[in-house]
Amino acid sequence: MSSSKSGSSGTTGKPAEAAEAGAPRRATAAARTVATARTAAAKAATARTAAPAKKAAARKASATGTSAAGTTAAEAAATGAKAPAGTGGPAKTRGPARTGGSAKNGSPAKASGRAKASAKPESHLAMVRRARRINRELAEVYPYAHPELDFRNPFELLCATVLSAQTTDLRVNQTTPALFAAYPTPEDMAAAVPEEMEELIRPTGFFRAKTKSLLGLSAALRDEFGGEVPGRLDDLVKLPGVGRKTANVVLGNAFGVPGITVDTHFGRLVRRWKWTDEEDPVKVEAVVADIFPKSEWTMLSHRVIFHGRRVCHARKPACGACPIAPLCPSYGEGETDPEKARKLLKYEMGGQPGQRLSPPADYPGKPAPALGAG
Repeated sequence: MSSSKSGSSGTTGKPAEAAEAGAPRRATAAARTVATARTAAAKAATARTAAPAKKAAARKASATGTSAAGTTAAEAAATGAKAPAGTGGPAKTRGPARTGGSAKNGSPAKASGRAKASAKPESHLAMVRRARRINRELAEVYPYAHPELDFRNPFELLCATVLSAQTTDLRVNQTTPALFAAYPTPEDMAAAVPEEMEELIRPTGFFRAKTKSLLGLSAALRDEFGGEVPGRLDDLVKLPGVGRKTANVVLGNAFGVPGITVDTHFGRLVRRWKWTDEEDPVKVEAVVADIFPKSEWTMLSHRVIFHGRRVCHARKPACGACPIAPLCPSYGEGETDPEKARKLLKYEMGGQPGQRLSPPADYPGKPAPALGAG
């Protein structure tokens, strides 16, 4: 009986011993698991704490163009080194949507210029269509466009146009009443005393040279054309002091013969509008004549010159108040702020008197004052 108990107790004691031996190993493994979990939790907490700082650093680096290596794109460009990946080169300024204004006015002229530079060159056909649309738009803006010289007959218009060189139409209009009162016909003017005529036209400038031209053309009209102004270009340009511009003014406005008047305003605007880059007036006339039908030549000239005198000035065009700004490839060369641009408008567009003392009935502005009246 005793041996049987003893055998039984030996058999059942081995599992207990094994259990007692494995307990330390399980405790060690559990401790390692707990330590690992604590380490992971600590790392996660550190990451959460560092995330805002990293984001702030990233934003700062993005704003200054500094890479993680501490090298800016500007420094790399200055030293010839390659900018580190991720800097993206020098910081680019992204302007607002295109308004065509200049950088001086806070408008993205440079961005506009880049867009124009990258744009596909305008075809000749597209230019012609744009030019004709400009003419139509100007016809709506200036339905009252007219020659801005006062005249009652072809002779007066011829003389006034000769006098208009290197001066304003206003000054001519203020001067010619006394001139035509003294010399109403070519015969009268041809017989004038030069010194007396010089005094009458002195306000227009270059009065000696202009006196010589007026005396010469009057004598030619008297001797070769029976005291009448000819209605042909070839005859007009033979008169002293008369060129193609003057001849076209007379033909278009005194005889109803279509002509293109390429004065300083006309030439400036057609170049700004990219109709041509020619500087020579004769070549400009030829180019424009190919763009428009002959029936439009005279009124086109008036509209373009009106616009050049009122809005598209030589030194500071009023781009912000221009009615054809969307069609102009040179938009932004002048003032683009609408309020400032409106202050640059002249004559009836700016609420000022016009250039003619006796304007047409449909002219919406005020007549010009007589010489010495204001």
